[in-house]
Amino acid sequence: MKLVSIGKIVNTHGIIGELRLLSNFEFKEKAFLKGQKVYIGRERCEEEIESYRKHKNFDMIFLKGYDNINQVLKYKGQFCYVNVDDLHLSEDEYLASDLISLPCFSKGQNVGKVKRIEEIGQGRRLLILDYDGHEVMVPFVAEFVHYDKITKTIDLTVPEGLIK
Repeated sequence: MKLVSIGKIVNTHGIIGELRLLSNFEFKEKAFLKGQKVYIGRERCEEEIESYRKHKNFDMIFLKGYDNINQVLKYKGQFCYVNVDDLHLSEDEYLASDLISLPCFSKGQNVGKVKRIEEIGQGRRLLILDYDGHEVMVPFVAEFVHYDKITKTIDLTVPEGLIK
């Protein structure tokens, strides 16, 4: 089972045990479903989502079998995970985290590896560590980034001069 983080439980909400998560997970519509199994904290305690809603910039969930704030306080500050297989991603869907450490090519030449993915105001960008130790920032948009699931490589189509 491969687990992926879908957010951090930052607080409770109300007295009946609703949990408040901060999440920038890209497949929320597949992760925050009634009946979805989630795994919480270092111990990966298995729970089931009873309900989900958005509230301001938070994702709010109730867990099945809980109806009191005192029962869920133990999860405050913990990360929440789902099994990747439970997301039922289609052939053309992938998790951005799968790109970390993959080789990147531009015009057939290996130009480095993905170091990390950053959230910025306008979206996301890849930080690629080139072989000279420099970081190159590439907007993480389909126009520039093409991921090949079979070869586990990334082909970059970027404006001239962005990458040496």
